[in-house]
Amino acid sequence: MPSQFATEALLGLAPVLLFLAVLIYMDSFKLVRMNLVVAVLVAGGLAAALSYAVAGPLMDLLHVSFPRYSRFVAPFVEEALKAAVIVQLIRTNRIGFLIDAAILGVAAGAGFSVTENIYYAYVFPDADVGMWIVRGLGTAIMHGGVSAIFAVTAQTLRDREPDSRVLIFVPGFLIAASIHSIFNQFQAWPIASAAGTMIILPLGLFFAFDKSEHEVHNWLIHDYETHEHLLADIDSGAFAHSQAGQMIKRLAARFSAEMASLLFTYIKLHTLLVLRAEEILLAKANGTKIAPGKVGRESFKELHALEKQIGRTAMLTVWPHLKFSHQELFELHQLEASLA
Repeated sequence: MPSQFATEALLGLAPVLLFLAVLIYMDSFKLVRMNLVVAVLVAGGLAAALSYAVAGPLMDLLHVSFPRYSRFVAPFVEEALKAAVIVQLIRTNRIGFLIDAAILGVAAGAGFSVTENIYYAYVFPDADVGMWIVRGLGTAIMHGGVSAIFAVTAQTLRDREPDSRVLIFVPGFLIAASIHSIFNQFQAWPIASAAGTMIILPLGLFFAFDKSEHEVHNWLIHDYETHEHLLADIDSGAFAHSQAGQMIKRLAARFSAEMASLLFTYIKLHTLLVLRAEEILLAKANGTKIAPGKVGRESFKELHALEKQIGRTAMLTVWPHLKFSHQELFELHQLEASLA
């Protein structure tokens, strides 16, 4: 009946989506674009569909019953599928700070749980309100929370070890899958597990979220001042005579006579664009909105043209010495996306 479906939808789908909406509202920097949030929700839903597709073959392969699969195997399979979404975002610099890691982590888990609960509503149309309270306030929040824990942990390790690749994702995955598995052990006490999940995971994430907002603000101010000084040094010619500038000249000499000039032009434009992106983010945090100004799509076309002119081999050789952080690449992506 329509009224019953409305109740199921409200209890099963709304809590985790509301949780996501609150995090987005709390983000004073508005780092995450809504079209990306929607895309991650969809990707999380596809992960849920895939997890159900592989459940049967895995149970047959491992010769385990559904209860044992649910408690000990499914958490690792489901967290791996959700984690794949976050890994792709981190590797493509769609995540730059812990704030957006938390938001997009919850989005991936929300997409997974929404799809899962829609499936449950179809399979169990006569389920009582109690089950939907547990699934909406417990299971769904758990999915969003542990995915956020994975994303935040991976992003934290990436900040500490920027040259690491696979290993930064292992601790967060083990934590998320373990929490998920522990949650599934308490199927005989669903109300207690739902209550614990509702209290512990959101409060922990809100605390980390608030702390990371202050850290982002301090980082942006410091980085903005650093880029201002760098731009001044480039304009004055001091950067070309610095240790970093001399290193770039030596590396550029391996390729062609004009390569150093192209690289210095690239560094200046890159710095100018990052500086403008940081101005916009700081303005958002202060409740104001500023236009990109002279920075437009043509600036990014010029940047990408320089990358092609320099060439992939030269870029790969020089890139480690340019000291561009993944946060800067994230800021550039955000600015370019806003101009599209």
